[in-house]
Amino acid sequence: MSIGGKVYRIKSRSRFILFVMLLLLVMTSMVNLAMGLGDVSSLTAETFEEVLIGSGDTLWQIASEYAGESQDIRELIHQICKINGISADSIYPGQLIRIPVQS
Repeated sequence: MSIGGKVYRIKSRSRFILFVMLLLLVMTSMVNLAMGLGDVSSLTAETFEEVLIGSGDTLWQIASEYAGESQDIRELIHQICKINGISADSIYPGQLIRIPVQS
């Protein structure tokens, strides 16, 4: 191989192959990092439970049943409203809503 008048030769085939493999590994890692493929949140799937609203039910009551020990009920109500596209005062009996559950 000749670059700029100089002749380069591969003296050790195994070192050259190792260099190429390491170069490919680094390039693949950089592409994955740039695309966000190593992001942990992309590996977790959120699970939901469907709840049928009954007469007299409130989001506060429903959220308190599904909230974890350390979870803030207000935050859960906000998540429920965001997931279902509703507001806390707009639920009605017979409505089916999705509740995020912690696994």
